[in-house]
Order: sequence, then structure tokens, then C-alpha cells
Amino acid sequence: MFEAKFQTFADPAESGSRGPRLDALRARLAGQNLDGFLAPRADEHQNEYVAKCDERLAWLTGFSGSAGFAVILKDEAAIFVDGRYVLQVRDEIDPKLFTPLDIGETPPSRWLAEHAQAGARIGYDPWVHTPAQIERFTKALGGANISLVALEHNPIDAIWTDRPPPPLGQISPYPPRYAGASVNAKLARIRKTLHGADALFLSDPHSIAWAFNIRGADIAHTPIPLAFALLPASGRPTLYVEAEKISQKTRGALGKFTDIAPPSQLLPDLRDAGAKAQTILFDAATAPMKLVETLRAAGGEPRLGDDPVALPKAIKNETELAGARAAHVRDGAALTRFLAWFETEALTGGLTEIAAAQALETFRREGGLLRDISFPTISAFGPHAAIPHYRVSDASNLRIGRGVYLVDSGAQYLDGTTDVTRTVTVGRASKQLRDHFTRVLKGHIAIARAVFPRGVSGAQLDGFARRYLWEAGLDFDHGVGHGVGAYLSVHEGPQRISKFGSTALEPGMILSNEPGYYRAGEYGIRLENLVIVEPRLIRGAEREMRGFETITLAPFDLKCVEPELLSAEEADWLDSYHARVRKTLSPLLDAKTRRWLKTATRKVGT
Repeated sequence: MFEAKFQTFADPAESGSRGPRLDALRARLAGQNLDGFLAPRADEHQNEYVAKCDERLAWLTGFSGSAGFAVILKDEAAIFVDGRYVLQVRDEIDPKLFTPLDIGETPPSRWLAEHAQAGARIGYDPWVHTPAQIERFTKALGGANISLVALEHNPIDAIWTDRPPPPLGQISPYPPRYAGASVNAKLARIRKTLHGADALFLSDPHSIAWAFNIRGADIAHTPIPLAFALLPASGRPTLYVEAEKISQKTRGALGKFTDIAPPSQLLPDLRDAGAKAQTILFDAATAPMKLVETLRAAGGEPRLGDDPVALPKAIKNETELAGARAAHVRDGAALTRFLAWFETEALTGGLTEIAAAQALETFRREGGLLRDISFPTISAFGPHAAIPHYRVSDASNLRIGRGVYLVDSGAQYLDGTTDVTRTVTVGRASKQLRDHFTRVLKGHIAIARAVFPRGVSGAQLDGFARRYLWEAGLDFDHGVGHGVGAYLSVHEGPQRISKFGSTALEPGMILSNEPGYYRAGEYGIRLENLVIVEPRLIRGAEREMRGFETITLAPFDLKCVEPELLSAEEADWLDSYHARVRKTLSPLLDAKTRRWLKTATRKVGT
């Protein structure tokens, strides 16, 4: 019935033992008089999602998560992950080869200082580390007589004999009807932030895509081109990108405002800038150590700081916001069709996690405007739903029966990026589940209804979503919300709602609102909508206030709601939200799904 475009993820065990690979790496290191190696899950741009050729950590260890770090020594090795992956990593790696550790509790630098022998030489690839990362390691190792050695070539590449080639995805202009601002206007705005520097070096492909009004196809699910750019204080910028990625037509369009050079020209150009004693701004979060040190060694002055593109990219203009709203309407219709279908199909006992994900992607494709999913769909039943970033594989694929199903998914449309999570029960919801689900929902509503003064950051709102879980002695280990791009990355900074969110939330920013709860081995709950920060007018207010506009449209599973736990204000919010979902989406649905939606969005408690 459904077109199977959804790609499953290979179980790490299918790739065989990692022992021979680890042995080969250690032999390679010994041949270079090295006692260890730092292996981050990173590419040259510090992207969250990387090309297949840059999945070095997964190839070496078996861990397939989007954030991780390994330290390899002669006789032991450790892999470090954050709270999202503490369960997943144990399922994917061989504990006889790698010791899994929570990076929040044990930083890699501290572990290295405690486990490497005095006088050890630890190699690293300066293309996949930033200066700040290396500085942290250097400080931590300062009293341990352990030195870091920048390598010319990554030793993993030398032993990864069937490593995929670098991607050559085509670059295309992003039309003004979607971008809402011209390239010249954006570049002029960025130049105002140089503060006397001779140039700005852009190393984040998301910033390059936004600033140059282009999109690419190098990374799965994220339409960015792997490229670098140099923007001088005056004169034409240079875009460093492989020639095969640009058609003659696109080259002509880009040539109106930028020079184009191959990546091989990057180091010579930085050396030339250094010889002229130029000061160049670098993004501390994404600039490769290799490039910063190249400029410094040539006599230039690298100045590290925040990417000046990040904030204007995060504050969407009216065109981008209108596109986001439109994308969420069509995406909400596709998700609602899926939820209606799922409620019947899941009861048959023939549905699996992979089949459900395939069906959801097909519902989205049937709209005719889907460019790609925005990240690998999390289709998780029962105990798998308790793994926040679970990735279904052919080996792990569970048959869906009575219990809890969580689906976290999103889509890329030319006018917007979506990200939505719904948790539903197949069959009757237990009292315990209803209690936990409703506490998560109360936290979601608290964020949706939040009103706050200008200057408030996500860290100040984070506790709003956790309060009702805390009251029951519960919590979750991920942030409440992340930024979302405009037909760019589904995870965008600098804005976020988390304990570490320090950026003030400004009108036009898009964030997720996704509190959760995970009961290991049993079930997981996450309820996610996207919201837009908006001005909030309050009669008599003495300060400039902010609030959120919810733009995701899809019903919550009322079978999981315990009405007695909701306040009158919370019940009113849920009823109003469901009425809006029903009114907006019904014209886009077939008669059968409209009838289902009417029931699914009934008043709470009825």
C-alpha cells in the first residue's frame, strides 16, 4: 500500500566486530610514535549530521548517534555521549573494546588526563577540532605531562579502505520569495559586525546557505552545501566549494555577487592574508583548528568569537515566518492522516516500527511538496520509546501491539522545516501512563502559555516544562526546546530552551516545545510542537513582553490524558488548540479522516 522510501539504519553488529579496526588504528598510531588519538563525531564544519565519509566514529565504534567522542589509548578506549544516548550507546558498542561514559559526568579531557601515561603523545585531526576544543584539552592536560599532536592526515582514513567519497550534491539558489531578503542586503548587514576586522571567515554551512541564499544536497535531511566562505570588509566575497557542485546556470547566478574558488585554494588564501597581517574573524564553534593556525602561522591575527550570522538567521523575517506557518499546515494534515490510519492499523498486530515510519513519510510525500524528511524518523514502540533518540534498524524493528508508540518526525519543504512528536497508546492507557503523560502535557502547555519580559533566555523558561514532573520526583535528560531553521537545519542555534540556553528569545525565532518522560524498559513520552516567539501586548505592562505562537497542528492523544490533573486554564488551552487543529486541517482531509479528527479533538474529559 505504501511507497517504501524510508531508509532503515544498519545495526552496528551487521558491520562485524570493531576489534580489528581498533587494532589497525593502534598499529597506525604506533607507527607515528603516538600513544593515543582523539576521535570526535564531527566533520570539518562541526555539523550535527555529517556525510557518510565523515562517520568515522560510527565506523570505528559502532555508535550511530549524532553526538559522541572517543579517546583511544594503547590498552584502553572510552566513548563519551550525552544524556540522550546513554542507553543507545550500550546497545551499539562492544564494551570489551570501549568503555561507555556520560560526557556530562566524565569529560573526555579529564578521562585522558587520568588514564594516559606521563609523557604520552596524543594525536588529533586539526580539521575536525576547533581551537576552543583543543584549548580545553590542553588546560586539562597541563599538569599531566601529556602533549597533543596535530596530524596532517586522519589515521582512521588510512585504514578505512572502503570509505565513501566526499559528497558532490548540487547547489541551487534559494529564491527571494522564500528567503525574504536579498544576498546584498544580508551581506551588508553582516559586514556591520566586523568591528574593524579585515574579513569574516564563515565555516558553518548553515550560515553560508542563509547569507548567500543557496541550498545544497551534501548532507541527508539538511539542505546545506559543504563549503567555506571569506567575506572581506569591502569587495567581493569568495565561496570555496567543489566545482562539480555548481552548474553553469548556478555559477552565473552566484557570480553576480561572489567569487568561486576550489577548497584547495583555501589554505593559500589564508597564508596570503596572514602575510598581509590581516585580522580575520572566525566562528569559535565551527572553525577548524587547521585554518585558524594556518592564518596565525603566516602572520595574521585570527579573532575567535560568535558567528555573526547565527542571530539574524535565527530571527526569521515575515516571509520566512509565513512560509513556516504554511509548511506546518500541510505537514499537520499529513501527520493527522497518519495518526488516523495508525489508530486502526496498529490494532491489527501487523504493523512494525519501520512500516509505520514508511507510512508517515508516504503521507507526507503524497502532498507533492516534500523535499526530504528533516531528520531520521524516530518510530519507537514500548521500551524503544524510552530511548530519546532511538533509531530503528532491521534488527531492532519491533512489531507494534498494545502499548505506547512514540513518533518524532519532521519534513523539509521549500518554505519551511517541521519537527513534531506525538505519543499515542494502542489500546487502553494505564493509570500510571495517564499520570505521566498528563504531567508532560502540563509542562508543554506551560511553555506554550508562557509570557515573559524582553531579555529572558531559554534557561529561565526550562523549569516551566519540568515543574509537574519534578513534583512527582521525575525529570528528563534533554533540553525542552531547540531552534529550527527556515528550510535549513531542524536543530538551529543560538536560541534554545534548556538549562544552558543563554540567548535572549527574540520575536521571529522558531523553537521546539518538547518536554518528555522516559521509563527505561517500558515506555517513553514526548510531546512536541514548534512555536514562534512573538511580541505580547499586555494592558498596563511596564515592560516589553514576549510569548509564543504555536504553529504545529496535530491532535494529542486524549486517551492518555487524565482530566483531573489539568487545571481549568490548561483544559481551556487544550480545547482551544484542538478546535484550531480541527478548523484548520479539516478542509485538507478526506471525509473518513475528518470524522476521526472530530473525535480526536473533542473537549477534554468528554
